[in-house]
Amino acid sequence: MNPASPVVASFAMPFEISVDRYVLNCALHELPAIYDAYKKNAVLTEEVNLTGEGSLCFLSVGDGSPTGWPFLVLALRYDPPHRSGFKPGVLVVPETGTLFVGAGTTLMAYDLNGPRRLWEDAADVGFWCWRRHGELVVMSAELEMAVWDIWGRKLWTTFVEPPWHYTVEGGDIHLDVMGTRSRFPIRSGPDPL
Repeated sequence: MNPASPVVASFAMPFEISVDRYVLNCALHELPAIYDAYKKNAVLTEEVNLTGEGSLCFLSVGDGSPTGWPFLVLALRYDPPHRSGFKPGVLVVPETGTLFVGAGTTLMAYDLNGPRRLWEDAADVGFWCWRRHGELVVMSAELEMAVWDIWGRKLWTTFVEPPWHYTVEGGDIHLDVMGTRSRFPIRSGPDPL
């Protein structure tokens, strides 16, 4: 095996998640043994930094059709790695066919109706999670909080510093950053773009 090629092992077994009409297969550390078949049968395959440093993440998305093959395949290396506490995360918005992906400092969104990539962005220091609040999606990262609509359009971003957390109540975000509390509309944020 070429040392620069991605690791593919026969024991890397993805796990499956069903969200509405979408079927996602996810795996960490290694690509599935049938990775080449996934790529061959996908409409869109994206490989990001596979020969770089960091942890390896695999994601495929299909529609549960009888062929069983996904239409989107994504393989990427991300940094900081999972062992630093930054785990990959995805959020699917079934009614718009929008997929949000975060891993390390990499953020991406896809239109699953194409499929096509909508955008690529970066999270300050490292991605934490996606959370949906009605027609809005909040991204939490080590030093950043950002909001997109469910079609993947970025509405705003703001700097935060750990420890921080937020809640959403009645259309407002209640943000606590190192004990300093603020409140602002979730749609417009503290400083609109």
